Amino acid sequence: MTRIILIRHGETQWNIEGRYQGQEDTHLSERGLQQGHMVAEGLKDTPIDVAVSSPLERSYMTASFCAALHGITVEKDDRLLEINHGDWEGRLAGEIEARYPVEFQQWHTQPQLVTMPGAGGENLAAVCRRARAAFDDYAVKYDGKTVLVAAHDAVNKAVICDILGLDMSHFWQIKQDNTCINVLECEQGQWRIVLLNSTNHMGYLFSGIEQKGL
Repeated sequence: MTRIILIRHGETQWNIEGRYQGQEDTHLSERGLQQGHMVAEGLKDTPIDVAVSSPLERSYMTASFCAALHGITVEKDDRLLEINHGDWEGRLAGEIEARYPVEFQQWHTQPQLVTMPGAGGENLAAVCRRARAAFDDYAVKYDGKTVLVAAHDAVNKAVICDILGLDMSHFWQIKQDNTCINVLECEQGQWRIVLLNSTNHMGYLFSGIEQKGL
């Protein structure tokens, strides 16, 4: 069996502002840095053999805090990159809604039908394909081990939906708080979810935080 501890990165300034960051390489906020240390502390007594992260700084740094307490390094995997928001990247949610009212509304009601406008823009099916391929590789390559994976809101949601046998129309029914902990297990190709969106390491059962941007 392979066990994957899947976390989301710590808070960024763009998370606070409600700005869509996608594959822009944003930095952790002061609170995001604190969250990174808190999740690392929360996982320090859990055996972790391997750490893998999106190459974007906000995820890589979050993973590095955790890895340091286990004496391991962090591998980077481009398949864990956040969804490419195309022309929406760097824009506030309100700006996007004003400029792309139809697409913005559909993104929040029928996300499976939206391909992000502009060069490089992705849809959730594409994100799911690349991320699930990564997870399936980890399950084989690291059989018998526990793997820390640090990724992003849309990536985590897409993978979790797929493992549950849900299509991307259920995307918004999964929540991923900053530095939340999920635990996934795979045995002989069969996946299950053991823990979802845990924030106990930050001192609360649920955050109540609703972010406007990914």
